[in-house]
Amino acid sequence: MAKYNMSKEKVKMPELDPNVRNSNFEEVSTGYTLDMAKEEALRCIHCKNSPCKKGCPVSVNIPEFIQEVVNGDLDKAYDIIAATNNLPAICGRVCPQENQCEGICTRGIKGEPVGIGRLERFVADYHMSKEYNKPVEVTSQNEKVAVVGSGPSGLSCAADLAKLGYNVTLFEAFHTAGGVLMYGIPEFRLPKDLVQNELKNVIGLGVKLQTNTIVGRTITLNELFDEGYKAIYISTGAGLPRFLGIDGENLNGVYSANEFLTRINLMKAYKFPDYETPITVGKNVCVVGGGNVAMDAARCAKRLGSDVTIVYRRSFEEMPARAEEREHAKQEGINFYNLHNPVEILGDENNNIKAVKLEKMKLGEADKSGRRKPIATGEYEEKEFDTVIVAIGQSPNPLIKQTNSDIKTESWGGIIINEETTQTTKEGVFAGGDAVTGAATVILAMGAGKKAAAQIDKYIRENK
Repeated sequence: MAKYNMSKEKVKMPELDPNVRNSNFEEVSTGYTLDMAKEEALRCIHCKNSPCKKGCPVSVNIPEFIQEVVNGDLDKAYDIIAATNNLPAICGRVCPQENQCEGICTRGIKGEPVGIGRLERFVADYHMSKEYNKPVEVTSQNEKVAVVGSGPSGLSCAADLAKLGYNVTLFEAFHTAGGVLMYGIPEFRLPKDLVQNELKNVIGLGVKLQTNTIVGRTITLNELFDEGYKAIYISTGAGLPRFLGIDGENLNGVYSANEFLTRINLMKAYKFPDYETPITVGKNVCVVGGGNVAMDAARCAKRLGSDVTIVYRRSFEEMPARAEEREHAKQEGINFYNLHNPVEILGDENNNIKAVKLEKMKLGEADKSGRRKPIATGEYEEKEFDTVIVAIGQSPNPLIKQTNSDIKTESWGGIIINEETTQTTKEGVFAGGDAVTGAATVILAMGAGKKAAAQIDKYIRENK
């Protein structure tokens, strides 16, 4: 076997045909074979400083696991990944590697970076296909810790605390655990059975799960402390949708992307009437926004049979969505109407949407995001739509703040924490993930959960 594969391009990921997949919810990318994985793994040149490791929010030892793929020892490769990453099959699919580990890969200087995410997915899927799971040794501490929210940050924190021997309970408001992994990301990007299998691995560490429990309503933080919990981690995500603040947003047929995707994903509206969760989507759908959530909403609507147009106020190249997701959307027949911004949603006599009034935009100087700022031109047009899905971001749920005056938040809703300790302004209460930063990525939320677990362990030990 050659020492290195010096191809400038990644081994192509097998995918379903765009004209087939745009009418079903099957996973788009079908994964590497063993030969493909080994060929891609040989593209890693094991450079001296391993910059990829520095770009991983959960500190996976990337060159070591890739070498084990080359060696054909997939069990060892998985153990290396799982030593710091509690959700590898998920991260291999939805982590924005191009902005993190792959973004600073040495091979990316004169070609495409090593397909780290694809290799992580391959190894995790191999492990998940096996009946046997290697037991994880834990040391018993017995102290109780509550984790509020079972999304990626909460799962990561709970798993690390369980490995340290703590008696951890996950509290989830919905009937199904998984947070944004279950309600936000579509089946064709992240199969829900896979999420539940990853969740089983966390529960298998001894973590207890309590669903249908809204902390702040069903039980308060102070009541959790009264029940003997020594620390609480808040990882409630960013589930409060933002709207445009324009006339017509109260018309029939206007959805927040949050509601639309929750109905589609968690409540399986796309399988109606087998699942009794109806969703009404018209023939001409306008999705407002340019991030991953906008791509997800648009691609779901397309699969339900609609003609879908994404309206975004900047250029196609400046959309914050992953390049892969933008390209998949284009391949599947999604229309893009860039450099336009909705200023009014127009309705008929029955309060149904009939059109959207759009203002043409132009690009000015770069703003704080590094992208050129959209500037209104005063030129308008109307385009016919019968459904509008608003996907311009989410904010943290205000419930924790409303029911706990001791916990301070930013003006936009993010929980204020000590950056070093991750502790909030309330003693013994820690927070992380989207509840602190606003909507971000799965892997950053997981990194926050890992950091909080270490700080909670330190806090409890120091306060015995």
